[in-house]
Amino acid sequence: MINNEKFFESLKSNDIGFFSGVPDSLLKDFCAYLTDNTASKEHIITANEGAAIALASGYHLATQKLPFVYLQNSGLGNTINPLLSLADPEVYSIPMVVMIGWRGEPGVHDEPQHRKQGRVQNSILDAIKMPYFELNDGISNVSEFVTKTVAKAKEINGPVAIVVSKNTFEPYKLLDDKVSEYTLTREEAISFVLDKLSTDDIVVSTTGKPSREVYEYRVHNNEGHQNDFLTVGSMGHSSQIALGIAMNSKRNVFCLDGDGSVIMHMGSLGVIGSNASDNFKHIVLNNGAHDSVGGQPTIGFDISIPAIAKECGYKQAYSSSSIEELSNRFPEFLNASGPSLFEIKVKKGARKDLGRPKSTPVENKNELMKLLKTD
Repeated sequence: MINNEKFFESLKSNDIGFFSGVPDSLLKDFCAYLTDNTASKEHIITANEGAAIALASGYHLATQKLPFVYLQNSGLGNTINPLLSLADPEVYSIPMVVMIGWRGEPGVHDEPQHRKQGRVQNSILDAIKMPYFELNDGISNVSEFVTKTVAKAKEINGPVAIVVSKNTFEPYKLLDDKVSEYTLTREEAISFVLDKLSTDDIVVSTTGKPSREVYEYRVHNNEGHQNDFLTVGSMGHSSQIALGIAMNSKRNVFCLDGDGSVIMHMGSLGVIGSNASDNFKHIVLNNGAHDSVGGQPTIGFDISIPAIAKECGYKQAYSSSSIEELSNRFPEFLNASGPSLFEIKVKKGARKDLGRPKSTPVENKNELMKLLKTD
């Protein structure tokens, strides 16, 4: 495995001193190392991957230096526009190194939402004519690898990718792991919410561990999954999926969202405020972290999501930071006219034995559509 410090020092020796991106589970060890070993202005976790490319471009314009961007390949789509219409050698010609976590790499077991992405990832890079180098634990000379990559970016005066295989970086535990004051876990909050819903209500849960926790709750209670849409991929888009259902159904639709997901595409709040009907309910489980990919911080605790929702046209917005506040305010939320939002502040972390859905995404979709067809 590659030593995080050695890789970091190799980047610094090549005059790379600015980092931006969205955390990834394959890159979590290196991302954690970055968090512990960079100043706040040297490392910015952005709202989404496209924003990371734009931020890195601004850094280069101001400093003439190469920036470093990191992301999971599921976020590659978010980068295509700024890669092609901003950083590309045929447009503004901005050199940078872009490190991509290779989820769904052929021959490596992964979840359904990553397999197609992993198969076509390098074809996408080829299609946009973005040079790339593969990094895995078989690379013996890290310094030489980094120097070669940086030299290529300077040669073409544009973006160059590093495609990183699973288990490439040595394990590294985040030292600057701030613990919030909140005692309620996300799983406890999800259980509380689902217990209060009726058998007619629809649940659209966000990417990562929240959807896994919804699935396990149903299994634990011997319930079916026909009322749930588990958004296993498409981070940041669960609220729009829920909106599309709510606008075309008489059922109450509850979006179980996360702070990182909301922040990633925050403009969706304005679209919901302008278009959602009374049956749209938005619940944001805010733990101030990208919990499903390593626990790197978000700005979730630095902003007021309820205030933003109200300004975006939500009729009501609530917040709780304890089970007592949640118990007292949730009944009013359930009876409120939508679109309405409830932020539940929780601590980060999940059970180590948290399982994954045993049904396929298509089976999940078909069950839900069968139920909605009866309306």
